[in-house]
Amino acid sequence: MHERLDQWHYVAAALTIGVVGTLLLVGITLWSMRRAEARRDAVRGGTRAQARKNEA
Repeated sequence: MHERLDQWHYVAAALTIGVVGTLLLVGITLWSMRRAEARRDAVRGGTRAQARKNEA
């Protein structure tokens, strides 16, 4: 008698790891981008809202 492994557990685990990893990567990227924009604004001496007011 052979015990067969249920492959769907592995498929579900792989999909979960893929989705969580993708969301984590997007979150870290957005956080890093916001941090870089804040540093840029600090160097320029203003905020984005002030820059938009100056353009108008």
